Amino acid sequence: MPLDDHALDVLFREARTKWEFTDEPVRDEDLKAIYELMIMGPTSANCLPARLVFVRSAEGKQKLRPALSAGNVDKVMAAPVTVILAQDPLFYQHLPKLFPHADAKAWFSGNPDLAEETAFRNSTLQGAYFMLAARALGIDSGGMSGFDRAKVDRAFFTQNGWKSNFLINLGHGVKEHPFPRLPKLGFEEVVMFA
Repeated sequence: MPLDDHALDVLFREARTKWEFTDEPVRDEDLKAIYELMIMGPTSANCLPARLVFVRSAEGKQKLRPALSAGNVDKVMAAPVTVILAQDPLFYQHLPKLFPHADAKAWFSGNPDLAEETAFRNSTLQGAYFMLAARALGIDSGGMSGFDRAKVDRAFFTQNGWKSNFLINLGHGVKEHPFPRLPKLGFEEVVMFA
């Protein structure tokens, strides 16, 4: 059964990327609820390679600050939560549990190029699911890629080997948006049938 127009508006048609947020906090239970929806989105062989760091303390924000491009510093510092959406290069170690009906771990353990490609693609998908889950639960987001991945990885992931993918600011956005919605490409401009 299709979603109704209100749900489609919340998820897509009326949703906007937010960069300015109110002081209303994003609670731990909100973050857990977003995560629990995110992990229901499909990934290849149920590999679930995304890993998350919820940066909300002043100390955590200062740790992240040197890796940010100049245009993103104020946005991250003001957001109630900044999520480092990362990927675990060794995600396949969990496949005996996550995909038990085949030896999927063997597909990746001897093929680092395939593992890297799979981790990147599927963690990116999971990041998109995360933002849609946040919208569905009434929390606004702003994804961004303006940062130095190597600096983030050194600051946050030396112990576990995770690799940053992109950042997501979370919060309750101010109602006004400073810009009109940007143009989109039409169906005929981007679609081919074969």
